[in-house]
Amino acid sequence: MAKDLLKLQRAPELNLRTLLRPAVFVPESKGLNELLRDFRSNRNHLAIVIDEFGTTAGLITIEDVLEEIVGEIEDEFDDADAESGIYTLADGSHRVAGDAHIEVVASTFGLDFASEDFDTIGGLIAHQVGHVPRRGETVECGGLAFTVMLTRGGAVRWFRVRRLEADSTTAP
Repeated sequence: MAKDLLKLQRAPELNLRTLLRPAVFVPESKGLNELLRDFRSNRNHLAIVIDEFGTTAGLITIEDVLEEIVGEIEDEFDDADAESGIYTLADGSHRVAGDAHIEVVASTFGLDFASEDFDTIGGLIAHQVGHVPRRGETVECGGLAFTVMLTRGGAVRWFRVRRLEADSTTAP
């Protein structure tokens, strides 16, 4: 645990093995109330969930249990934008995940990217240009400029998105 590592920082002569805690395993059939009672009585906040075959099914924390009982708990580590994949940057532009759903992007920017062929904005942009855009490449779509910030594994991971300026030139 983090608090145990702080002890090690203050006293480097401590043996790391003395700070290790035994892993706690719970069956996935265990009820939430019973699991919460176990967490509280053992002063433990983390357990490895085991399925009926004895293999690891996942990891559960006391926060997971509490959220199941009382509903979502917001804390300083929760990121409201993480689920949408859209973040507002300091200059007013946005960072948009390449795997963000088209509907979410359209809703955020008040646009209509209706597409039956693509689920993600990265797929739509790649289709529009005919290739996976490269880092630094800018593609205009729906009144927005999508500049590729990062690609990984043959796909765009992040775009920087800004609204295109309206044509400010007027005829005399």
